[in-house]
Amino acid sequence: MIEWYIYIIVALLPLTAVMLVRSQNPYHALVIRGILGAIAALVYAVLGAADVALTEALVGTMLAITLYAVAVRSSLVLRLGVQESEFQGDSCDRFWGLLWRELSGIFDSYYLRLELVTYASPEELHQALHNEDIHAIAETTNPEPPVEGTLEAETKPFIVTTRVRRIYELMQTDLALTNPRLLLSSDRSDERSDDRSDVGVNQV
Repeated sequence: MIEWYIYIIVALLPLTAVMLVRSQNPYHALVIRGILGAIAALVYAVLGAADVALTEALVGTMLAITLYAVAVRSSLVLRLGVQESEFQGDSCDRFWGLLWRELSGIFDSYYLRLELVTYASPEELHQALHNEDIHAIAETTNPEPPVEGTLEAETKPFIVTTRVRRIYELMQTDLALTNPRLLLSSDRSDERSDDRSDVGVNQV
């Protein structure tokens, strides 16, 4: 005869599975997945399948959670490329700081970690985006330092270009304080084609 407490332990399996499926935070999902594996191992042990319980604990729980944690940590990163000249060491001006804080706040709500990648020149920056080494780039529309007391000194317009449409949609919806110009990489390609066409017409 099966003891009553075994029914309670077994009932925890589908309950934990539902919590796992409904979890939106990937890190919470990892914890719940570990709990699910521990409950399954406990059930096997109580029912006398010690070898299966040991396999579940080592492979189904410990190894799986470790691999999932590595995958989640490496995949939930948004790499933002900028020019190295915009930063001196670990410091940047207040406009870049404002943009960084706003982008971090937006992507934190989607459990994305923002990572800054610097490049020496605009050509390297755009090539990295083209090669899909980074997800987005941020540039200033005016590379020269603004004159104190002018309107440009109070606002620093940015162009943020991304190759990922979903990221573009998120920034278009939530990015407001710095009010940058947002572009998809395909839009920038079209823009450059138009520029080349204009140059050809002028030369003719």
